[in-house]
Amino acid sequence: MKKKTTIYDIAKELNITVSTVSRALSGFPAISEATREAVIATAKKLNYSPNRLASALKSGKTYIIGVIVPSVQAHFFASIIHSIEEGLKDSGYRVILYQSNESVENEINGVKTLLEAQVDGIIASMSLETEDVSHFTEIIKQNKPLVIFDRVNSNLNVPTVTLDDFKAGYMATEYLIQKGYKNIAFITTIHQIKIFSDRLEGYKKALKDNNLPVSEENIILGGLSIKDGRFGASKLMRLENRPDAIIAGDDFTALGVIKKLKEIDETPPKIGVIGFANEGFSAYITPNLSTIDQHPNQMGSECAKMFLKMIQQENPYQDIQHIVLDPTLVERQSTGNSI
Repeated sequence: MKKKTTIYDIAKELNITVSTVSRALSGFPAISEATREAVIATAKKLNYSPNRLASALKSGKTYIIGVIVPSVQAHFFASIIHSIEEGLKDSGYRVILYQSNESVENEINGVKTLLEAQVDGIIASMSLETEDVSHFTEIIKQNKPLVIFDRVNSNLNVPTVTLDDFKAGYMATEYLIQKGYKNIAFITTIHQIKIFSDRLEGYKKALKDNNLPVSEENIILGGLSIKDGRFGASKLMRLENRPDAIIAGDDFTALGVIKKLKEIDETPPKIGVIGFANEGFSAYITPNLSTIDQHPNQMGSECAKMFLKMIQQENPYQDIQHIVLDPTLVERQSTGNSI
């Protein structure tokens, strides 16, 4: 069996001390750039890979971080994961991904599994089912960084990265009103997740500010999926006073709405439709979908920066920040914009 390359082999190749090699690989500031580059080049040439277990025992860090998301199928969460990985790679961190599939039981198991794997911290977005957040408090008890993004809970006093979802709901509604729609419905989740309740409140406020009534029969509470979009649209179209526009809780729900409207010959923008998240498919369906961009790349980047700041502090929670991003409206054919 081929012998694994060690830092002793690199030191011998370059005729320098083992400690110099170790410091160069660790980014020690006293090492010259020329020496560092020579060590890195030789390490690559000799196929050197560091002993992460030994490094972890020495530093107390595994350089592994856990990321928990509701679903990797959504482009929104996939983009965030990618940005987190990009933001951490220069610091030597690797990501272990755990998918809750919108199940609080899976989420609890995910936190337990990641802590057992000795991750240095966790970045998470909560499942739709999550109400009790006691499983997340175990991360705090272990003095490990916890950053919550997108879906947050006010019972957790930890750093967060979110969208201004009240503004997003208000923006979507006011935009439809400006386009001439007057009877606007909203399909969203029955679960009490802050981002969705904030969007709903933004919707109601925009209607009131424009002297339009808030009709409870125009608010459909259920799930968030293509199936739920179809069901919600079908229910709304049976109303005596049918809506002339529908806001969907996310782009998948909006896709279901569009499918149902096309079946009954009410193809948007005849009835306007707008979603949230700017999923990859939204620009390619027919008609293509107006939506609210939640800036997932920026959200992931901010999560990574926040984690790196926390991991350097003796108390990760000594300076708790709450970063709130601004939503952006993306106008497309489903609300009457030809692009």
